[in-house]
Amino acid sequence: MSDTPQTDPQHFTQAVAELGEKQPVIVSTAIFNDKGVKIVEKGTAVNRGLYERLMQHKLSTPIENSVSSTPTVTTETLRLSAEELMADIPFFGRMAPDDKSRKLLLNTIGSLPLPSSMAFQLTIAREMRPELYLHLVRAALTAAWLAKTPMLSRFDVQMAAVAGLLHDIGMLHIDPLLLRPEQAVTREQRRQLYSHPLVSTALVERHHQYPKEVVRAIREHHECLDGSGYPRNLTGEAMSPLGKILSLTKVVAAMFAPGRVAPELRLSVLLRMNTHRYDNPLSLQVIGLLQPDTDLTLIGLTLLDDPGKRLLEIDGALKHWPASLAGDAKITPERREEIKHLGGHVSQISRALASVGAAPDQLTLLGSEELDEGLQRELTLLTREAGWQLRTLGRQTRRRWKAAPGENFPDLLQAWLEEVDNVVAKIAGVETLGVSSSE
Repeated sequence: MSDTPQTDPQHFTQAVAELGEKQPVIVSTAIFNDKGVKIVEKGTAVNRGLYERLMQHKLSTPIENSVSSTPTVTTETLRLSAEELMADIPFFGRMAPDDKSRKLLLNTIGSLPLPSSMAFQLTIAREMRPELYLHLVRAALTAAWLAKTPMLSRFDVQMAAVAGLLHDIGMLHIDPLLLRPEQAVTREQRRQLYSHPLVSTALVERHHQYPKEVVRAIREHHECLDGSGYPRNLTGEAMSPLGKILSLTKVVAAMFAPGRVAPELRLSVLLRMNTHRYDNPLSLQVIGLLQPDTDLTLIGLTLLDDPGKRLLEIDGALKHWPASLAGDAKITPERREEIKHLGGHVSQISRALASVGAAPDQLTLLGSEELDEGLQRELTLLTREAGWQLRTLGRQTRRRWKAAPGENFPDLLQAWLEEVDNVVAKIAGVETLGVSSSE
């Protein structure tokens, strides 16, 4: 994937216009097009009627530099949002077990550098995309907590919080329809979704208040230690320390989105299944804070009738990976290397299943005996997580092969991809963390 951000002001500008219908949004600085022609006077109220005029021109400066809104997000707003989060969700409350640590963590959130144009973008998120705003607050709090070690300065912790707060600001430039779970997306639309770390990077690096370490971490927030992430498929050695924090942060923040059933149990399973993707000391820090047993009494999780059978089917698909293509002289050396690389991911998933007691021989020992609800619940979550990983591997294979128009995959690879699709389809209700988390 190219590192050139695919910025498109359409959806953000539309959100600005719609915000103007809810609360005052005023042009604070006259707006000019790229040819220096004034198109909107200072003091003009922004509303839907102004949207078409704005979209007819390429602006000389980003629109967020030329507008203001009342009320707007402030550092005190962010602090209060973080405080509510810690009060409402026990996991975040445990991050600061006493008054002193709680005050320090909240003061970090309340002292972040927040230029007016970025405050306006966060206001758009809060008013028009509240689920995104809450995700960003959860990420800011999580990143600050993960970074709070004796080896890091107060400034470093603050920059971690900034990176968490702004890592998904590029989502404001993505069509909201593409983010709905039920929405089918084309390959090109999925490319747009994959570009959001680069869009976020472009938006943040416009501000001198944010150092290059923050910008880099935001670019890396969807990278993974094993090279399975995007946009650059970096491995652990190439990722920055703050990038590793942010890679895990976005997963934690997404898991506690409103409506998630048993988030602590889910997160426990996910982290144990993904030791190859996320920094191990950081993952252990999160696991140490979890109390998954408290989730077991929650209702709403749809249990699979036979999760063991589904896990065996996933294992079968992993075993059928066409490793022989790595030695096929009929394909290019570059593609043979990709096959080897992807084969490493296959092995990692298999090892992860074994490490959590879901290897084929372990599952066979369970036999057909009736499972107690706790075990069935955990096996269901393991199955869904493994199914998600298998689906992601299939998509990654298609993306990395980069078939030319009219080109077919080799028969072995095509058969494997079809098997993956069939196995995943059998896992009713496969749940993912969504684009703003780990996909």
